[in-house]
Amino acid sequence: MRTFAQRLLLPGLTTLALAAAGCSSPAHTDSAGPGAAPGAPAAGGSQHLEVAAAPQGPADPSPLARTSTGEGRPEKSSLRVASYDKNSQRAVIAPAPKPPKGGQNAPSNDSPAPAKPVAVGDVIASAPAPGAPDGLLAKVTEVVGKTDRGTEVKTAPTTLSAALGEAKADGKVKVDPSAMVVEPLMKGVTFSWAKGEGARFGPEGAKLPLGNLRLDVNAAIDTAKDAPASAGASVSGFVQLAPQVEFSYTGTKIGSAPSAAFLGMSGDWSSQWALKGRAAASTGSPKRIPFAKLHSAPVIQVGPVPVVVNLDLTTYIQVEADGQVTLDVQQDVKGDFRVGGSYAAGKGWQPVSTSAVNSSPVKATVAAAGRVKGALGAEASVGLYGAVGVGADFAPYLRGEADAKASASTDGKTSVSGAWALYGGFDLNGQLHLQLSLFGTPVLERRIPLGSLHREWPLVSGSAGR
Repeated sequence: MRTFAQRLLLPGLTTLALAAAGCSSPAHTDSAGPGAAPGAPAAGGSQHLEVAAAPQGPADPSPLARTSTGEGRPEKSSLRVASYDKNSQRAVIAPAPKPPKGGQNAPSNDSPAPAKPVAVGDVIASAPAPGAPDGLLAKVTEVVGKTDRGTEVKTAPTTLSAALGEAKADGKVKVDPSAMVVEPLMKGVTFSWAKGEGARFGPEGAKLPLGNLRLDVNAAIDTAKDAPASAGASVSGFVQLAPQVEFSYTGTKIGSAPSAAFLGMSGDWSSQWALKGRAAASTGSPKRIPFAKLHSAPVIQVGPVPVVVNLDLTTYIQVEADGQVTLDVQQDVKGDFRVGGSYAAGKGWQPVSTSAVNSSPVKATVAAAGRVKGALGAEASVGLYGAVGVGADFAPYLRGEADAKASASTDGKTSVSGAWALYGGFDLNGQLHLQLSLFGTPVLERRIPLGSLHREWPLVSGSAGR
């Protein structure tokens, strides 16, 4: 999901940041010792790099970092990628604009290195640039020559281990919800967010905690052919998220695989949704109805290196039914999730997937014999420099079974005839992708499943004579 028809931005989802302005990095312990400056050499000669959201503005102080041939430590550069052609893999390197004096975008640590000419063997890591909307991580293979726009070079793909070398980095960066590009896929979808400095957007923005985004949906879904008009099927509710990107890297020597790495996404999740009416019968697999796509490409600053993270999210409704059950149910779901891939030398890539979810029924009514299962979920993917690394699918659901008519509510009032049951639950699954070799680790020969988390719990049930 790369090109979207609509960008819902006024004053200003994701992340696995995605142009994450105004986000703060977590505290960390620098192995160089107390009081060591960010980027200082750690014990044993390795370099500890701070992980933070990249500064934003017309004059980004670190649009490009360079690791020179034979040197294991990246440095800021006063150069930038003026243009890039993906087909020929040629880039034009030129001096970067100077930031305004005393401006908020001035570098907080070491100033960029002098603009020495780019050389064959240099590894460059660039923030998004013309022709490279997902940033560029490449090695210079040939200096073609000077043009009126800068120095033209030929490049080849490379890895983060070539850029970060022996460095060590570990941190979490919150996703700026205002930087999300949103494409509604059906009528009745609205988007809201809240961020720092009191900036809020959308009909629900005033209600949201800072850093949260929310998607509301109110739409009709396919109704069983023989259902009366009063049993028209519909879904309504919202999904609310506060996602963050997790990144860690422990290098060995330049060009070699790291000893450890992690890429993933985590955050809090809440939703409230209602499924009503008699949904049409499913044939084959459950019917999945996407209602919105979201994309963000935040730049996280790993020391001097701009690392572009691409985060995509598709929210959907999924209904599985036999066309017989008429349902009227509303449910609250709250919890958290963490998905990603963890690498360790000698063990390779291992999946990480955890979630804790609490669910409570607000209202539940099932009529007629049959079964139905409805979910309001999200497909998410997180990667680096435009390549997908980790994909995950998180779907809280409600499942109902009945052979007659029953109703219940959390106030303890029930009315039953026959046997019936309602269950809450969630499914979490996904996979690691080949592109995680971008870290410089051995190439995955196949996609590795994240493993499937499946939990279900009874909500209300009962039975009675007719």
